[in-house]
Amino acid sequence: MPPEVASIETASVDRLILKRRRFVRELRANAPVRELRIAVLGGTTTNEVVDFLEIHLLVNGFNPIFYQSEFGRFYEDAVYDTARLAAFRPELVYVHTCYRNITSFPPLPSTEEDHRREVDKELERFRQIWQALNDQIGCQIIQNNFELPPISLMGNMDAVVSGGRTRFLLDLNAAFAAEARQNPRLLIQDIQTIASRVGLPRWFDWDRWFSYKILYTPEGNLAIARSLNAMIKSMYGMAKKVLVLDLDNTLWGGVIGDDGVDKIQIGRETPLAEAYTAFQQYCLDQRKRGVLLAVCSKNNDETARGGFSHPDSVLKLEHFSAFKANWEPKHENLLHIARDLNLGVDSFVFVDDNPAERHIVAAQIPGVAVPDVGSDVSRFIPIIDAGRYFEPISLSKEDFERAAMYANRAELTALESKFEDYGAYLDSMEMEAEIDSFHNVYLERISQLTNKTNQYNLTTRRCTLAEMESFQSDPAYVTLYGRLKDKFGDNGLVTVILGRKKDDELHLDLWLMSCRVLKRDMELAMLDTLVRRARAIGTSRLVGYYIPTKKNGMVADHYESLGFKPLSEATPEGATTWVLELGQYTPRNTHIAVIGRGHD
Repeated sequence: MPPEVASIETASVDRLILKRRRFVRELRANAPVRELRIAVLGGTTTNEVVDFLEIHLLVNGFNPIFYQSEFGRFYEDAVYDTARLAAFRPELVYVHTCYRNITSFPPLPSTEEDHRREVDKELERFRQIWQALNDQIGCQIIQNNFELPPISLMGNMDAVVSGGRTRFLLDLNAAFAAEARQNPRLLIQDIQTIASRVGLPRWFDWDRWFSYKILYTPEGNLAIARSLNAMIKSMYGMAKKVLVLDLDNTLWGGVIGDDGVDKIQIGRETPLAEAYTAFQQYCLDQRKRGVLLAVCSKNNDETARGGFSHPDSVLKLEHFSAFKANWEPKHENLLHIARDLNLGVDSFVFVDDNPAERHIVAAQIPGVAVPDVGSDVSRFIPIIDAGRYFEPISLSKEDFERAAMYANRAELTALESKFEDYGAYLDSMEMEAEIDSFHNVYLERISQLTNKTNQYNLTTRRCTLAEMESFQSDPAYVTLYGRLKDKFGDNGLVTVILGRKKDDELHLDLWLMSCRVLKRDMELAMLDTLVRRARAIGTSRLVGYYIPTKKNGMVADHYESLGFKPLSEATPEGATTWVLELGQYTPRNTHIAVIGRGHD
C-alpha cells in the first residue's frame, strides 16, 4: 500500500476531502478482503460521514457497502418501512442522530416530573427503533448519544434545572448508556465526548445545515467516522492488544545508561518528571483494562531493568509481559516479542521518542501501529488516545485479567522445565475444564473470541453477537464453548466450536482456541465432548475445514493430529477438508477434569 494511502487514518480533513476519490480508487484496486454491509439511518444528511468512513474501512481491509436512509427518516425506516432495509441485509445498522432530532424538550417552566416524563418519552421512541431493528433485522446496532446544545438558554443553570436542555440531553445520554449495558446488541457511540474534544464552535456548521441539512463541520464528521472505524475494527477483532514502549526519554527522562537510576526524570519534583510519571500511570491504566505492556529498548538489560527500581517509578517489572533490552535492531526485537507472546505484530502499538526508530519499525514491520508521538512526553497520551488503537466494544472479566494470565505463562514455562515427562507436567497443572453449549451469559465473550482469535482458528470465520444468538437457538447447530482453570488461576473462556448438521454429518464451520492454552490438551477435551454431542443428534462423522490465512499456519495439521483423514486434495489456495468417522472413536483426553452438561 502506498505510504500516502497508508497514512489516511492520521491525515488532515482537508487532505482527505481533496484526495478522497483517488484514495478510494487505489484502495479498491487492492481488493479489500471482507465485504461489510452497513445501513446508516440518519437524522441529518449523512453522505460526508459515509464518505470518510468508507476510506477508513478500505484501509483496514473491509469492502464497505452502504445503505443510507433519506434525510430525517431514521425512525420511519427502522419502525415502519423496514422491507427495503431488510432486503439490504445489513450486518451493522448505525443510527446517526443529533440534538435537533429530539421531538420535544421539557417545557419552560418545567417541573421535575415534566423533565422526567420528557426524558422517558424520548427514550421510548429510541427503544422502539432498537427493538424494531432487533426484531426485523437482527444485527448489531450502533446508536450515537447527543452532543450538548450550542446555546444555553439559562446559562449555567441550563445543566441544573428542570427544563434545561443541557440537563435534558445529559440525562438522556445517561439513559442511553443504561440501555446499552443491558442490551449487548446495542453499542453507544459517545458523540457527547467527541464533540467536546473537537469543540462546539468547530462542531456545528449552520450554513451547511440550513442549505443542505448537514449539521456538522467536515472536521466533526471526520471525527465521527474515525470513532466508528475504531468501533467496527474492534467488532471484528482488529483492536490492538500490546503497548510496546521504549525507555530512555519515553518512560522516563534522560538516558539511564549515562545518568544512572538516581538521575532519571520521574516523580513529582519537576514538571518534566511529573509528565513522565503521568505517562507511566496512563500505561499502567491501560494494563489494568487488559492491554499488555512490553519493553523494546536499546540498552543493557540489567541497566534497563534497574530503572523500574526507582522509588517514584509507577511501572514495575512485573507489569511487563515481555522485556527486550539489548543492542539489536528494534524491529527484530518486536518480532521476538510477538513470538514470546504468541501474538501477531499487527496487534502492537510501538511508542518511541526517537523519530528514526519509529521510521525503521514502521517501514520494516507493516501492521505495527507507530503513532508519531514526537519527543514531548506531555503530548504522548493525547496522541495515542486519538489513534483509538485499543478501542473496546465490551469489557469482560477475561479482559481485565489478561495481563495476569500472560504473567502466569512465565511460571508455566518454568514449571514445565522441571518435568521430564510432559504428561506428568500436564497432570501437575490440576486442570479443570467447563465444556458446554453456548450460554447467554457467555455469548458476548464467545463473539469477542471469534473476532479476536487469528492463529488457532481453523476457518477464521467472524461472527457477530446476533449471529451467535441465532446459532444458539437453531437445532441444526451444535455449539460448544470451553473454559479452563489450572492451579495458577482461571484462564476464562478460551475455545469455541460451531458445528452444522447436514444429513448424517456434522460440519465444523468454526473451531478456535486462545493461544494462551496451547499444548494443554484442551482440543482433546473439546473433541471428546463434540463426538458425544454429534452422536446424540444422529450423525456418524465429523467434517472439518482448514482455510489458510497469513496467521493460522500453526493449525494446518490440527485435524490430522486429531485422527481425521483428508477428504479431498487441497485447493490451489491450500484449503483442506477432513473427516472423522465416529463409529470406533474412543475418548482421548486424560489430563483435564471436565465438568458441565457437555460431560453428562
